[in-house]
Amino acid sequence: MQQQKWLITGVSTGLGRAFAQAALAAGHTVVGTVRSGEDLRAFEGLKPGYAHGRILDVTDGDAVSSVVAEVEQSVGPLDVVVANAGYGLEGTFEETPLAEVRRQFEVNVFGAAATLQAALPHMRQRRRGHLMAVTSMGGLMAVPGMSAYCGSKFALEGILEALGKEVAQFGIHVTAIEPGSFRTDWAGRSMTRAAQSIDDYDELFTPIREARQKASGNQLGNPAKAGDAVVRIASVDQPPAHLVLGSDALRLVTAARTAVDEDIRAWEPLSRTTDFAAGAQL
Repeated sequence: MQQQKWLITGVSTGLGRAFAQAALAAGHTVVGTVRSGEDLRAFEGLKPGYAHGRILDVTDGDAVSSVVAEVEQSVGPLDVVVANAGYGLEGTFEETPLAEVRRQFEVNVFGAAATLQAALPHMRQRRRGHLMAVTSMGGLMAVPGMSAYCGSKFALEGILEALGKEVAQFGIHVTAIEPGSFRTDWAGRSMTRAAQSIDDYDELFTPIREARQKASGNQLGNPAKAGDAVVRIASVDQPPAHLVLGSDALRLVTAARTAVDEDIRAWEPLSRTTDFAAGAQL
């Protein structure tokens, strides 16, 4: 496998750490972003000379641009960029303060967009590269009590799909990584929870929240295997636009997409009634 230079945001823990470890094990150089000096030293200790840490808040667009430009100069041209940094926000839509919804989008959508935008000009000039972002199975299906999180991931999915069509002409690949439930701390200490304040939702949402908390630490997905999968698609000539990770994600995403297809078929006659008699087809 040809040695590559990677940039991965959010490598302190979770899937970001697993992606970085897999890339390092494959012989690649990895620049990983973290939020503290302690995390930076721990990351660089994984493989000195190959693991390079940078302290970064992905919601600071100017800082993101500066870090990417500096890495291109000091470490070398980036082959793979993975916008991984993000977090979960749990709570029913009505109970979630709008400020928390905005913060969810600021990190999960705009942080990822800033990372990809900063890397794109360099890859476009070289006419090669692979841009990835971690969305979620929640970017292709939605569950009660995760409206803000799923909304942010659906938004990121749309950006990635359009972006992939824009940059294919330059030899740049774009992949949305859609993990299911993995054995990380995402559902534990990394989950932000809006306060339960409306009793009407308790019967629906309390069992869902409790089940998620109970499963934390015992999820089906193996982060190391997810890392291996991501490294694998970075080495193929035609990587996927969508990479669903985990059998639970496959089951839930397939069911959600089937439900959408059924709605479209059931209401197709009504959908067709809204056309002019003659007009341009896209």
